[in-house]
Amino acid sequence: MDIQSIYTLIKDDMSSVDVMIQARLQSDVVLINQLGHYIINSGGKRLRPALAILCARACGYQEQQHINLATIIEFIHTATLLHDDVVDNSDMRRGRETANNLWGNEASVLVGDFLYTRSFEMMVEMDSMRLMKILSHTTNVIAEGEVLQLLNCNDADTTEQRYLEVIHHKTAKLFEAAGLLGAVISQSSLEIETAMAKYAMHLGSAFQLVDDLLDYSASSESIGKNIGDDLAEGKPTLPLIYAMQHGTEQQAQVIRTAIEQGQRDKIDDIISIINDTGAIDYTSRAAKKEVNNAKAALSILDKSQYKDALLALADFSIERTY
Repeated sequence: MDIQSIYTLIKDDMSSVDVMIQARLQSDVVLINQLGHYIINSGGKRLRPALAILCARACGYQEQQHINLATIIEFIHTATLLHDDVVDNSDMRRGRETANNLWGNEASVLVGDFLYTRSFEMMVEMDSMRLMKILSHTTNVIAEGEVLQLLNCNDADTTEQRYLEVIHHKTAKLFEAAGLLGAVISQSSLEIETAMAKYAMHLGSAFQLVDDLLDYSASSESIGKNIGDDLAEGKPTLPLIYAMQHGTEQQAQVIRTAIEQGQRDKIDDIISIINDTGAIDYTSRAAKKEVNNAKAALSILDKSQYKDALLALADFSIERTY
């Protein structure tokens, strides 16, 4: 099953999510409508809402609350993107200008706040304290991850452990919530809840590792942002951390200087160092380990086309080129 087949399987559910996104994005404030629709319709994979739907269906869910849940998760994710692009001073995302580049930082932050608060309004409407507890904790952990990443920026002494702590907070946590809540609304057993959360957490970690790998091994056109953006923002991601640890003293110094000064001007030299030291292969192996752990967690589920799709989604996370 390829990625297109996965989305075909949940086509009707995803269409319902798109309808709800457009409906709940509406505001009497024109700028919120303009900026919100721009970022929501900017060509993302809708991966997190798709994950919530697949996990609910794989747990046998037959009702409609998964549509609300998927929409809430997409709003939270989109809010984090708006805030991320302001913090990182990014000018390109998904091959388009960022919202902050078009409307300014102030508007992007405030519309991000609108999406956060709209998602919490929708949580209240679902009338489940368990759901609210999981999602409110999730957004709090994501915020902590943003601060942890900020602390690591321009710090060439960041360790692999500190880097992994950031991606577990910043990326994997929302994946984990999507998987867990798919099981929760299905009224699954505690064992299945734990398995779905574990699957989704490892999947999210794999996705972030591959994102960080692609920043040094793909093209701007394929990944929809400028190559070396992480370097320009002073982010010490795993390929850089590994290359510094395993390169020569001179090679390590080149990367160290680029991280500390947030420079992209030696990106070609740094990509060469990353390749020479095996940092791409190391990061790829780390992502594959996460995927294997994710797939192993699904062994508790009964066989179904949705379980097959979750297994295929795990494979896609490390095979993708964008």
